[in-house]
Amino acid sequence: MSLRAVIADDQALVRTGFRMILTADGIDVVAEAADGAEAVAAVRRTRPDVVLMDIRMPQMDGIEATRRIVAREANETRVLILTTYDLDRYVYAALTAGASGFLLKDVTPEQLVAAVRLVRSGDALLAPTITRRLVERFAHRDEARATLHRDLSELTPRELEVLRLLATGLSNAELADRLSLSATTVKTHVARILSKLGLRDRVQAVVLAYETGLIAPGERRA
Repeated sequence: MSLRAVIADDQALVRTGFRMILTADGIDVVAEAADGAEAVAAVRRTRPDVVLMDIRMPQMDGIEATRRIVAREANETRVLILTTYDLDRYVYAALTAGASGFLLKDVTPEQLVAAVRLVRSGDALLAPTITRRLVERFAHRDEARATLHRDLSELTPRELEVLRLLATGLSNAELADRLSLSATTVKTHVARILSKLGLRDRVQAVVLAYETGLIAPGERRA
């Protein structure tokens, strides 16, 4: 099956450039949107696999559009945030709204295509280390917010350990080495963590680990 994408950006030249890059690699761009409201409507109409979503757009910004898309489409459509700034405060808000990662707008064509395909596969685009930088800068643990999440007591002691280490930036291979487990076992643990907590991907798991206080801002790999 071909990969279907929607491009949402208020700059026509950006949309055109991204469309050319994606279609040249066999990705089907099924719609374009110039603002968040158009993006939400396009997703409802075309049900794409991935949305490339700008943050700052008129009428409705990319954060609100992401929130509405994720709420309506459940886990079917993945949102990939586009931003001009590496540590934009809006990126963290977008991640907590349900985005599966973010890209800088100056990415190479190869990186753009790889990112879209990676997100479509169900993985999180950005490395946990990058997510951690965002979370450490903008996440503030607060009990009222933490109670909105599912209880971490649903996790086994081993799953809690995996989640904590994952949030410090360890890859699956590094997790396997640290815990003396096979890569397959680590993948199973991660999948169960996401399922039990109702999370979309590793990015959301990292955000949750900080917001619930499982790991403290500034905590690094041991």
